[in-house]
Amino acid sequence: MAQPLPPTPEPPPLPEEALRYLEHVRVEKRLAARTLTLYQLDLQRLAAHAAGVGLPLLRLQGAHIRRFVAQMHAGGRSGRGIALILSGWRGFFAWAARQGLVPHNPVQDVRAPKAPKPLPKALGVDDAVRLAEHDESGADPWLEARDAAMVELLYGCGLRVGELVGLDLAPSPAAHSQGRGWIDLQAREAHVFGKGSKRRSVPVGQAAAQALEHWLQQRAQPFGGAAVDGALFLGRRGARLTAQSVWLRLRQRSQAAGLTTPVHPHMLRHSFASHLLQSSGDLRAVQELLGHASITT
Repeated sequence: MAQPLPPTPEPPPLPEEALRYLEHVRVEKRLAARTLTLYQLDLQRLAAHAAGVGLPLLRLQGAHIRRFVAQMHAGGRSGRGIALILSGWRGFFAWAARQGLVPHNPVQDVRAPKAPKPLPKALGVDDAVRLAEHDESGADPWLEARDAAMVELLYGCGLRVGELVGLDLAPSPAAHSQGRGWIDLQAREAHVFGKGSKRRSVPVGQAAAQALEHWLQQRAQPFGGAAVDGALFLGRRGARLTAQSVWLRLRQRSQAAGLTTPVHPHMLRHSFASHLLQSSGDLRAVQELLGHASITT
């Protein structure tokens, strides 16, 4: 026969000062009943921690609060949840300090653990290929050739959008000072200047090279054989394409290709890194191709 579960221990009663604070926020701040309940539960949690170290609630110090935060974090509570609890505790001790009940606020300088940054989303291999090979019937051949070459470089070379729009047709004396790279189709390389003006060379694969050759055949047509700008990628008026335009064109292309997720440039860069790492397992090589100073990134 199964043994009955032990009863859940009752939280310690709140001291008179905490009850006065709850009445204060109820009357003065006119908190909703749900918010007031959460404040009370959080103060009961703090009172339980205080009882666990043998101290009254108002005798707690910053070191105790940090220990409680560490315990909550180790127990699986999220950084955001801890931040909300700390906010309630901070309010209580700020009120207690104004009342002369404590010399200082022990929660004032305590911060919740930072939430881990989510990884950028990556396309599946099939979706990435689908986007790259998409050819919209009836579309403007000039735009189609340009956009296809942009996708191939973003996904096939892992370029940042700023590196992409900064590419020139050929190297120039002003390229380095202005942070512009260039394409060397003969050597099948893209020379780019990344963050901190760090130059790196990225191999251009066969699919990207073919897309670039097709784009270069189309590139000068609207301008009577000579484009206004020496940029690799141009807008309709012959000026260098902007990063905002690349974002817009990628979103439109991904929708036309039937992808459920709107695609942006960094998603293709992350897809490049993820797929290359899956196929090679060479983390150091991926770091160098992406131009990251730290392998941790």
